[in-house]
Amino acid sequence: MGIISDSAEGTTRRKPRITSIEVLCAVLLIAILAQGWLQQVLDVPALRTGSTVFVAVCVQALPFLVLGVLISGAIAAFVPARVLRKVLPKRESAAVGVAGLAGVALPGCECASVPVARRLMGQGVAPAAALTFLLAAPAVNPVVLVATAVAFPGEPMMVLARFLGSLATAMVMGWLWARFGKLEWIAERALRRLPDSEPGSRWKTFAEIARTDLVEAGGFLVLGALISASLGVLVPPEWFGVLGEQIVLGILVMAVLAVVLALCSEADAFVAASLTAMPLLPKLVFLVVGPAVDVKLFALQAGTFGRSFALRFAPVTFVVATTCAVLAGSFLLGGS
Repeated sequence: MGIISDSAEGTTRRKPRITSIEVLCAVLLIAILAQGWLQQVLDVPALRTGSTVFVAVCVQALPFLVLGVLISGAIAAFVPARVLRKVLPKRESAAVGVAGLAGVALPGCECASVPVARRLMGQGVAPAAALTFLLAAPAVNPVVLVATAVAFPGEPMMVLARFLGSLATAMVMGWLWARFGKLEWIAERALRRLPDSEPGSRWKTFAEIARTDLVEAGGFLVLGALISASLGVLVPPEWFGVLGEQIVLGILVMAVLAVVLALCSEADAFVAASLTAMPLLPKLVFLVVGPAVDVKLFALQAGTFGRSFALRFAPVTFVVATTCAVLAGSFLLGGS
């Protein structure tokens, strides 16, 4: 009798939950039923132009985004941090260079690189090398470079400039940390030894990390595409022309925009390419700064390594990334 009353009580306490899938189905149903009315309301030239830009950016970037999160999940699940620790030189300055080049072979998005860097520190890797890998992996990997080449057809120097600017940013920050960084700036929890994934749970880890990264990065991609489409429609072309003529102002605006938009590195090239009125050099600054420092990375770094670390690391990274991008662009793009 008591069991029956308990189960009945538990049944009465359960409340129906509305999930995101149900909300999506409801929205799609409403859109289908109101299709004729929506076509009349939205049949505006500016909205048609904006929707075209939005869809183009999402469709072009999505395959690279999916490929990037799959590789990132595979690395986190099947490549133990001790493997990297074994191949890194014991000398810290040399380890920084190897960690920077390891970003080419072991790609990952910005969100994934933070926990990977923490795992490296937990396995005894020097913080300078771990932080170098954190900045290099999402910026110089093949997926990002191929996406940049697709977004900027006929501009091979743009790909090379992004590679060199991003690699220089990662390595300079690593060497600066090796010279001036202090362990007390990093939260103690980030230096604790972390266990590797159990062999039986690696596929589960892969699926979970890939799913999480895709949802998070996909949301930022949609947001970036929406902002890009809005800029193309709402901002007068003369404003971008002014930024093109005032190259210093254009660089600063694009650097700040990269921090605020917080796009995934597999998709940011398509957003930058959609700003057709901007010269290549400010676009390069946008592509180098974004994967190195943005608002979501600052939050992740503060939560993982501590606020004391993030408040020191992020501003310096912003200055170094902007400087490296300008130097690489001035040399390879002719300042255009």
